[in-house]
Amino acid sequence: MNLGYACINMQLSYPQKYGGKERGIKPITTGRSMIKRTFDTKGVDYASEITLANAMDLDKIIDWNIMNDYKFFRITSGLAPWKSEYEWEDLKDLKQIQIYLHSAGVKAKTHGLRITSHPGPFNVLTSPHEHVVQNCVVDLTMHGDVFDMLGQSRTHYNKINIHIGGAYGDKPKSMERFCKNFERLPDSVKSRLTVENDDKQTMYSVKELYNGVYKRIGVPIVFDYHHHRFCDGGLSEQEALELAISTWPKGITPATHYSESRSIEQQDEKIRPQAHSDYVYDYIDTYGHDIDIMIEAKHKELAVQRYKELHLCG
Repeated sequence: MNLGYACINMQLSYPQKYGGKERGIKPITTGRSMIKRTFDTKGVDYASEITLANAMDLDKIIDWNIMNDYKFFRITSGLAPWKSEYEWEDLKDLKQIQIYLHSAGVKAKTHGLRITSHPGPFNVLTSPHEHVVQNCVVDLTMHGDVFDMLGQSRTHYNKINIHIGGAYGDKPKSMERFCKNFERLPDSVKSRLTVENDDKQTMYSVKELYNGVYKRIGVPIVFDYHHHRFCDGGLSEQEALELAISTWPKGITPATHYSESRSIEQQDEKIRPQAHSDYVYDYIDTYGHDIDIMIEAKHKELAVQRYKELHLCG
């Protein structure tokens, strides 16, 4: 079992507050971006500079993960800001970007560090609207390109994970659209794509994804422990986990997500119970299965460290 964290390294991004560093140390982050107005003003060359800075720092974060024995990491979905507005070849720094991404990817593969991603909620392949689906295809293609530049396998080991999208008042038809639109994706995405259960009763449980997506197109299911508490589809936690595990190809460790309720952690009923806590406290029951667990907590690698101290040390 490998425990991972998502996108932001707190100690590197906030070196004074969390890393114990003196003032003047520059943050290491892949979260640089810009608003649309800035992109319209400064153009693709500025986007290229931001993308290069993000790629350079991704390489450094991979180094940190290796040095600190982290074997599971979700990269940012915002490596290249406003990528839908230009082609990779338009970036003046593309060769350098490719060098840093290749370096990060080689290190990850050499040291057994699993890299994944989780594109944003606007990726809705169930949508009945063509422009929404087309934008989704463009964004997911960008993720596939990044994983190819990282030199990562075109398998679900290096998953690109999404929620399938809205139900639009008819779940069976919406899942049918998802399966149809899946075929529009390039192999760089189809070979890596996974889907995740939702946290609302009106959305998709593991059981629904199994019957409506996996059985039709073979896309594996990422089990989210926290979401299952709000949308269980009539299955126990163990039943849902094992059903999701059964969808993964042999030889690839299934990936899962784990988080806890921020409203309970902060003892504040005004906070949505689905919101993620800063840390996680309960023991994660794998029911004897070998799985990788992405801990989706606000304090990122610090939450992983605390979990290990609570449950895995001594």
